[in-house]
Amino acid sequence: MLEGFQSGLSWRTILNKRENFRSAFAGFDVEAVARFTDRDRARLLEDAGSVRHRGKIDAAMNNARRASDLIDEFGSVGAYVWRYEADDASRPDPITLAWAASTATSPESKAMAKDLKKRGWAFVGPTTMYAFMQSMGLVNDHPEDCIVRERCEAARERFERPV
Repeated sequence: MLEGFQSGLSWRTILNKRENFRSAFAGFDVEAVARFTDRDRARLLEDAGSVRHRGKIDAAMNNARRASDLIDEFGSVGAYVWRYEADDASRPDPITLAWAASTATSPESKAMAKDLKKRGWAFVGPTTMYAFMQSMGLVNDHPEDCIVRERCEAARERFERPV
């Protein structure tokens, strides 16, 4: 949801409002947001603590409903998402700052965006999905000399991929 709201804005704007988003969107509870009504939309459009963009609010409500569909089909959103993990062989070795700074999409983010749109999702273009994949740990774009690269890679290795 936050990736969709970030679209066209700076990440700092969204990060600074993250707790307001958490409160406004029922603690990011998918089932609760899926039940939001026109009254909730009106409340969110008046909430200066988040982003008052009708299209993004509608997308968040819609995508929560679509996430419920993914959970029904795949068991979890994570089980669906991890199907789009990039093969390490398709990424440069080593990852450089120049490569990371110039990479905003991937074949996997394009495929995920296309599939989600087919499933009725909104605000899920390839760039937004690539940023989502980075935030979820599906890709680790930290350059080799970045101080958090190893921590991110260790977390990825500990994660048990859904079957």
